[in-house]
Amino acid sequence: MKYEPLTNRIGGQRVPFAGEHLDVTSPVDGMRLSRVPLSTADEVDRAVTVARDAYDAWSALTMKERSQFFYRYRELLHRRAAELAELIHEENGKTREEGRAEVAKAIEVTEFACSLPQLTAGEVMEVSPGVECRVEHAPLGVVASITPFNFPIMVPHWTIPIAICLGNAFILKPSEKVPLSADRTADLLHEAGLPPGVFNVVQGDRAAVEAICDHPGIAAVTFVGSTPIAKQVYTRATSHLKRVLAMGGAKNHLVVLPDADVEQTAANVVASMAGCAGQRCMAAATMIAVGEVQAIVDSICDESRRTVPGENLGAVISQAAKARIEAYITEAEQGGATVLVDGRGAVVPGCEGGSYVGATVIDNVRPDMRIAQEEVFGPVLAIIRVRDFDEALKLENASPFGNAAAVYTQSGDAARSFIDAASAGMIGVNVGVPVPREPFGFGGWNDSRFGSGDITGKIAIGFWTQSKKITTRW
Repeated sequence: MKYEPLTNRIGGQRVPFAGEHLDVTSPVDGMRLSRVPLSTADEVDRAVTVARDAYDAWSALTMKERSQFFYRYRELLHRRAAELAELIHEENGKTREEGRAEVAKAIEVTEFACSLPQLTAGEVMEVSPGVECRVEHAPLGVVASITPFNFPIMVPHWTIPIAICLGNAFILKPSEKVPLSADRTADLLHEAGLPPGVFNVVQGDRAAVEAICDHPGIAAVTFVGSTPIAKQVYTRATSHLKRVLAMGGAKNHLVVLPDADVEQTAANVVASMAGCAGQRCMAAATMIAVGEVQAIVDSICDESRRTVPGENLGAVISQAAKARIEAYITEAEQGGATVLVDGRGAVVPGCEGGSYVGATVIDNVRPDMRIAQEEVFGPVLAIIRVRDFDEALKLENASPFGNAAAVYTQSGDAARSFIDAASAGMIGVNVGVPVPREPFGFGGWNDSRFGSGDITGKIAIGFWTQSKKITTRW
């Protein structure tokens, strides 16, 4: 075992857990990395109590005072970027380059949090002679985030810097598959001088999630994961009168028109499909090929063959995930689809215990196939052929998901039509992973999001605070 067994991080302390633990295994080579506690409701309750005690002093600081901790924290993220990228590689399976990109995004959101003193400056107006109205942003109290395995540093940082800088005390429940990054985050926040109890980590699985949803001392919860679990978390937590934003899965469509640039489109589609081994809710899942685009399909296949597991393509999270992804490919092939590039059975020399699926391109997929309807979460591109742009839009909007959609074209008119008509929260034009940069918020529509607002950006301020309206007359 490479690392010591993990503990919960409560009140600035490592708190041992005497109950059941789970092995943490690297998808890169199958190495046993550590053991993670499967915490119960008692550990969640302890974290809430400690966070509540820390909240009063933390929320009493000015926004400017709170932001100073995150200036120091940002510098630590910069200095430890290579170390964090290596940890992401080990426990998640990403390439080291992808790990560095993930840390860069965490730094970006931390920088946004440092700007909150300026963004939350209260509105003031003299509404009548001698009478003044103003608005202030008050924190909620103790809040929590439940985060997934696919971005062990980036997704927690969608919420940690913003929620804490706004004055809340925070509990993180990371995926039990990638608990090491969360533990390291606690180290760095402590090193930045964050007061004990303001940030806490409760490791665990479903029991810890349910306890967070049920606990009366937690005011707000965010969740990122699959749509079925997002629905469950949203329903359970809101039934306890919490504020909830639950981000679900996706089935993103890339609509490719005949006038699209061949080389640019092919490179971008494959990067969207295979980046992070396809384990992201912004990945290209389905390409809708409009009319005669065979040259682009051929170029996509060539680019996919240059995407090599263990070199520029990382592992999927587990052997179970590998088996599930390959089963989708096999089922589509048996249903009449054509596998143009086959990533099944991928093995990386020296990492035979790893979980790898090669980049896969499947043509002639029908819209009624499971691979066209469900989130595969792997480096697999399903191609559906359609006759015209209207048919492509109809297919895109028939999906129950609405995270992202993109169009590849050189026509401004076609791009504008797609932007207006596509039913998704994030739209790309010749961009296959249209993730907004701060201060623009990340968030989808339809079955890709439950709750209102976005999880990052300026709109997230409203989620983590409540407005206090003050009227004065002297």
